[in-house]
Amino acid sequence: MKTHASILRNAPGSFEPVDLDLEGPRTGELTVKLVASGLCHSDDHMATGDIPYGIYPLCGGHEGAGVVTEVGSHTPGWEVGDHVVFTFVPACGRCRWCAEGKQNICDLGATMLNGARFDDPTSFRMSLDGAPVGQMSGISTFSEFTTVSVNSAVKVPKDVPLKPLCLLGCGVGTGWGSAVNAADVRPGQTVIVMGVGGIGTSAVQGAAHAGATTVIAVDPVPFKRESAMEFGATHAAANMAEALDMTRHVTNGQGPDAVIVTVGVTTAEHVGQALAAVRKSGVVVATGAGPAGVSDVPINLLELTMSQKRLVGALFGQTSPFTSIPWLTQMYAAGRLKLNEMITKTYTLDQVAQGYRDMHAGTIIRGIVDFEA
Repeated sequence: MKTHASILRNAPGSFEPVDLDLEGPRTGELTVKLVASGLCHSDDHMATGDIPYGIYPLCGGHEGAGVVTEVGSHTPGWEVGDHVVFTFVPACGRCRWCAEGKQNICDLGATMLNGARFDDPTSFRMSLDGAPVGQMSGISTFSEFTTVSVNSAVKVPKDVPLKPLCLLGCGVGTGWGSAVNAADVRPGQTVIVMGVGGIGTSAVQGAAHAGATTVIAVDPVPFKRESAMEFGATHAAANMAEALDMTRHVTNGQGPDAVIVTVGVTTAEHVGQALAAVRKSGVVVATGAGPAGVSDVPINLLELTMSQKRLVGALFGQTSPFTSIPWLTQMYAAGRLKLNEMITKTYTLDQVAQGYRDMHAGTIIRGIVDFEA
């Protein structure tokens, strides 16, 4: 079938609309009509080349939700009309990591930047003029229709609005989990969130949900600092120096219990600043992505050891998507998780490139492609 989509022809590059050929579902696969897709910064990392992809052209998008239109043969448990949220990290449910409750680092994730089917690196579901087109994370949500593995689709209730749930496929789960899981925020703690775009705003919500009494949002953009206050931040600062001044009054000079780094383009300096700021036995969570070659993080090894500080990475907020997405859906349905408020602006599929220009300009928290607009 034909599907309208937004692709990158190369990197560096810009998203452009095209019509692609899309294969129907095989066993263990679904074809889904998209309802909405978030404009996550990770796709922009593909456009800039900060994160190299296995094949171009590449159909972007990895944060989406939709309705199943076709089910592959011998694929039990699914039917046409099911509502799904995609998980950008697939989970097989059988490997060592899935068995340990760490679906976010499932072995299938090793192939998610190849653009092909997870089990066959030569098999592609999308094509353009007969040439293969890679699927971002195996799902490509910048497309009216997409065909995916059931390992990438989480069924959600039909009575919950589907458009805002698209954010659960990456940004919200990543940020919220970075606070609740990776930082293990506890009641009464002080938390700094560096960078409050879509993921950082979700980290603010997670820290507040976990009981932190002081949550400081750090961002140079005034609009983002103001917005963070609506999602649970108690203070906002333009830089880390301001944020640390604020923590001294509530931590007896000790510093924050946790610093969560969710800067859109994370640098070694950001991580170094966070590690220098956190109190003894505190934790720094590195969630934001940066250029693949960055490895010169300035760490004082004596301080790291003697102050027993911790630096941890967080992929998808250390969440297991097949449990966290249903949980977060329930929280949203109960009015405990703000999703609608995160969506600053909606775009058409042909406006994806403009959406990322707005993101760079700092005028949105999260933009989404609304396929029903």
